[in-house]
Amino acid sequence: MNLLKKTLCQGYLWLLLLLLYSPILIIMIFSFTEAKVMGNWTGFSFKLYENLFVQGTHHSLTDALINTVSIALITAITSTILGTLTAIGIYNMKNRARQAILFVNNIPILNGDIIIGISLFLLFVSLGIKQGYFTVVLAHITFCTPYVVLSVLPRLKQMNPNLYEAALDLGASPMQALRKVIIPEIMPGMIAGFMLAITLSVDDFAITIFTIGNEGLETLSTFIYADARKGGLTPELRPLSTIIFVLVLALLIVINKRKKNEQ
Repeated sequence: MNLLKKTLCQGYLWLLLLLLYSPILIIMIFSFTEAKVMGNWTGFSFKLYENLFVQGTHHSLTDALINTVSIALITAITSTILGTLTAIGIYNMKNRARQAILFVNNIPILNGDIIIGISLFLLFVSLGIKQGYFTVVLAHITFCTPYVVLSVLPRLKQMNPNLYEAALDLGASPMQALRKVIIPEIMPGMIAGFMLAITLSVDDFAITIFTIGNEGLETLSTFIYADARKGGLTPELRPLSTIIFVLVLALLIVINKRKKNEQ
């Protein structure tokens, strides 16, 4: 009976993984053929990868990729700093105030992206702020910061609360204690929040489409949306998706190995 139960559980797990990753695997396979329509194999080729990196071949896709990466990095760095400082502040509050602030922090997470997008759109319009790169970055920071807060708080709760006081007693200034004692202790949470912020920023569409304006700025999500409305997707999106997936997978492996070594 136990063997049957174990077999069924493992079969269910493998089936779930197959359903999750088979579309990605199909994209990866068809990134090595020149066929414009996915599913039509015309022979093994690196042509799509060459087109992706040849300057001027797909200028709009390259611009969209550069915009996406730069926005994600700015968003991740800023939201990690803001989220870490906020988490430290929340951790040092009294219980009632802490619960109230955490409730407010969770609202953007539980709210639908479209609600946040519309709200920020109306805010920028009412303040007369011209929409474009700057407003997209602000919008992404707004909805990524709460996730960083939730990533850092558990590390603060695991930290020995006497470490900070001990550093002050030994002559360290509050800033030195923060930089040399607290930050190293909560660094894994900060890294997790940073990675989560990058993922959310790259993945976001609903908030971006409301705050991107009409000056021609594009990110990968808006480029793919506009491309799909034309009746098909640019073939070079297949190698680009493959590269992004491999990079993220490699980064996760490195982070997990580092975490295992630390333990």
